[in-house]
Amino acid sequence: MRKFGVRDQVGYALGDIGGSFVNIFISTFFIVFCTYVLGVSPYFMGTMFLVGKVFDAIITAIMGIVTDRFRIGKSGDKFLPWISFSKWLLAASCILSFIDVSSWQSTAIHIWVVAVYLFFCVAYTADAIPYGSLASVITNDPVERTKLSRARSIGGMIVSVGFLSFVPMFIYDKAGNIVPEAFFYIAILFSILSLLCYTGLVKLTTERIRDEKPAGAKSEYDFKQAFKLAFSNRPLLGMMVATLGSTLIIAGANTLAAYVFAEYYNMPSAFAINSFISMGITFALFLVIPKLVAKFNKRYLIIATSAFSLVATALMTFVTFENVYVFAALYNIATFGSFVFIMLVWALVTDCIDYTEYKTGQKIEGTLYSLYSFGRKVGMGLGAAVGSYSLGWVGFVSGAKSQTQEVAEGILKMFTALPVFAFVLILIGVGLIYNLNAKKTNEMYAALKNSRAS
Repeated sequence: MRKFGVRDQVGYALGDIGGSFVNIFISTFFIVFCTYVLGVSPYFMGTMFLVGKVFDAIITAIMGIVTDRFRIGKSGDKFLPWISFSKWLLAASCILSFIDVSSWQSTAIHIWVVAVYLFFCVAYTADAIPYGSLASVITNDPVERTKLSRARSIGGMIVSVGFLSFVPMFIYDKAGNIVPEAFFYIAILFSILSLLCYTGLVKLTTERIRDEKPAGAKSEYDFKQAFKLAFSNRPLLGMMVATLGSTLIIAGANTLAAYVFAEYYNMPSAFAINSFISMGITFALFLVIPKLVAKFNKRYLIIATSAFSLVATALMTFVTFENVYVFAALYNIATFGSFVFIMLVWALVTDCIDYTEYKTGQKIEGTLYSLYSFGRKVGMGLGAAVGSYSLGWVGFVSGAKSQTQEVAEGILKMFTALPVFAFVLILIGVGLIYNLNAKKTNEMYAALKNSRAS
C-alpha cells in the first residue's frame, strides 16, 4: 500500500476546499441574500439557523451510525464511497439556496427559505461526517495526523480568501446596492468547483487502517454501547465545549463581517482585505505550526494563544478604530488564538477518537466523529442565531438599502464582543476538560501500536 505523503495531504485539503465552497458561502452570504433580496427578518433567520442546526445535529448522529454500520461501493473503503455520493447533494443545495424567489408571496418565501436551508443541512452532514472521519483511517501516526489537520485548516482559508473575499465585489454594484442575480451565478460556479475538489479528494487519498470487511457487509455494531463509550470520552467532551467557542467566531462573528464593512465602514470591498490578512496569518502558521507543536505541544499552544486572544478581543470591544485597514489588521491579530485552534482542532479530535479504542479496543470512528460534529453543529446553530439575532437587537431593517449610524455601531460592537465569549469556552474545553497531555498521548499511541500489530 502506498505510504502516507504529500498526495494524501493535498487530497485531504481538497476535501475541505470542496466543502468550503458551499458551506462558507452559505454560512456567510445566505443571510445577506435573505435579508436584502428576499426581505426576511434577521429574527426569523436566527431562529431558523438555531432550529436547523439542532435538526442537523440529529442527522449528524444518524449519519455517524450509518457509516459505522454499512459499506457502499466495491472498493472496501469505509468513508470515501459516501463522499462520492454526498458531493452531488451538497452542490445541489448550494444552487437551490440562492434562487431569487422575491416575487413570491411572503409565506411561500419563508417556507422556501426553511426548506432549502434544511436540505443544505442534510447534504452537508452527509458529506462532513465521512470526510471528518476519514482522517482517522488515512494514518494513525500523530505527526502525520497533525499534517492532515493543517491541510484541512488551510483548505477553508484558500476558499475564504481566494474566492469568497471577492464575492462582495459582485453582489454589490458601484453605488453599494445589492445585485440579486449575482448570488445565483456565484452559487453555480462554486458548486462546480466543489464537485471537482471532491473528485480530487477521492482519487488522491488512501484509507490505510481497515477492518477488511467486504463491501456491503454490516459491521458488528451495538448502538447503545457505542454511544455509552462516546459519552464517557472526556477528551472528546472537552473538544466539544471548545468547539462551541470556536463556532461563535466562525458562525457568529463571521456572519456579521459583511455587515460591518458594508454598513459601518461603508466599504464592502474591505471584506476582501480582511480575508487577505487572515490568509497571511494562516499561511505563516501553516509553515511554523509543526515546529511549534513539537516544541510546546498542541494542547498547550492552544491554551496560550487563546488566553492572549481573550485579553486582546476584550480590549477591542472597548476601543473603536475608525480606519478600516487598522481595524482589520488588529482584529485578525486579536483573534490569533482562533487561527491556532482551527489549525490544530482536527488533530486533537482524531486523538479523541483513538482514545476510545485505547480504552476499550473498539473502533467506532463514525459514531465518535458524529458526536463531536453534533456538538459542532449545535454550536454553529447557536453562533449563527446569535449573529442573526444581534442584527435585530441593534435595529437592523431588512430590505433597507442602508442602515442608521446607530445600527452600524451596534453591529461593530457585536462583531468584536462575540470572540470574547468564544475564547472563554475554548480555554474551559481545552484547558480544564480535555485531559490528554503530551505524556498521555504518547503512552496511548505506543499502546495502540502494539495492540494493532498483534
